[in-house]
Amino acid sequence: MTLDEFVTAACAELGLPPDAADTKVILDLAREVAHNTVRPAAPIGAYLLGLAVGRGEGDPAELAARLTALVQA
Repeated sequence: MTLDEFVTAACAELGLPPDAADTKVILDLAREVAHNTVRPAAPIGAYLLGLAVGRGEGDPAELAARLTALVQA
């Protein structure tokens, strides 16, 4: 299964629109977190980003940039 196939299938399984995940933003965030903290923080950071976006806390790219800045500080 490719990444795009997984995202499409996962969105369908969770009742989300197929474009619900900006994979570039999420993967960039995970890379920065993994390289600037301990690796297990990468999926946790992505999860927290999803929680914040789901709660309407802001634009995914802007929130990811804030988390990236946090780990690069």
